[in-house]
Amino acid sequence: MLLVLMAIFFVTACEKNVSTPDTSGSATSNKGANENAAAGGKDAFKVVLLIPGTLGDKSFFDAANAGVEKAKQTLGVETKVIEMGTDQTKYEPTLEDVAAQDWDLIISGGSQITELMNATAQNHPDKKFINYDTDIAELASNVYGVSYATNEVSFLAGATAALASTSGLPDANPDKKIGFVGGMDIPGINAFLVGYIEGAKYVVPDIKVAISYAGDFANPGKGKELSLLQYKSGVDVIFNVAGGTGLGVFDAAKDQKRYAIGVDSDQSAMMQGTDDEKANLIVTSAIKKIDDVILNAVKQAKEGTLPTGKLVVSGLLEGGVGLAENDVYTTVLPEDARNQIKDLTSKLASGEIKVSNAMGMDTAQIEQIRQSVKP
Repeated sequence: MLLVLMAIFFVTACEKNVSTPDTSGSATSNKGANENAAAGGKDAFKVVLLIPGTLGDKSFFDAANAGVEKAKQTLGVETKVIEMGTDQTKYEPTLEDVAAQDWDLIISGGSQITELMNATAQNHPDKKFINYDTDIAELASNVYGVSYATNEVSFLAGATAALASTSGLPDANPDKKIGFVGGMDIPGINAFLVGYIEGAKYVVPDIKVAISYAGDFANPGKGKELSLLQYKSGVDVIFNVAGGTGLGVFDAAKDQKRYAIGVDSDQSAMMQGTDDEKANLIVTSAIKKIDDVILNAVKQAKEGTLPTGKLVVSGLLEGGVGLAENDVYTTVLPEDARNQIKDLTSKLASGEIKVSNAMGMDTAQIEQIRQSVKP
């Protein structure tokens, strides 16, 4: 009996010293985890970001990572980033695994995550979740969701593309023809497309738009292939709305000496210093200010004021979206074109110009819009 009691004591003592499991080395993570521990010790507010893909897209996922890094630096929170890879069957077990740990705040985003996050949040009502990009208004009571007025910023991207195509730029041609490469033919991507088409037609009514869908958000080779076909058909500006696949758009732009427009982050700025030739062909980017949204939400969560259970829409007026007006934009685009874009921005923010939203359209309506600008 003495030996049994000693054994029980030993096991109990060991259990009390087991550390929180680290999913970064499990099958649910890709390339391991990018782990950042801030000062604050065991009492620090703990934040974990789950990437439904991998970092390095210089767009959507990298913007989310930048927001978490800002929170670490400015708020002193403890952070960890887990790359879940492209196998979506691993997303649900990873969410459940992480929710069972001692994180104060769990962050992820994207159309493929929303349903899973809601289910996980309902299973763990004591935890707080942030979905930094969703268009679904039905959220669990402990989830804070953010949607962006991508139709508004895409309207500006379309106007920019049309003006760049018709303003006599050195790498443009006389054809009134621009392009769009989307990751998938889904409502979230078509919200960009419809705004893009309406903005382009607003400034150049007879513009034509070549449209391609890659069927993938992580295939740069496919993005380049589709973009080369468009450029060789007479397109001189392509709007990339394809995540990692969209990196191939910029490869094709460099190959053909044509222009491109980035998405989610200032993709020109992200490439400066590593490939300046490519960066200087990205006229602007339609930015979702994901990094700032995440920083502000983490701050509210830490203070206990995060308004969970509802979807917040952030547009031009709220500062949630905007065009990248960097050195390339001011150098490449003529001043009169930039002034037109500035005027359109004011009119959109004030509500003077209304942009259609593909999120409320059926397939037939979207197809009619596509056909209206078919080359």
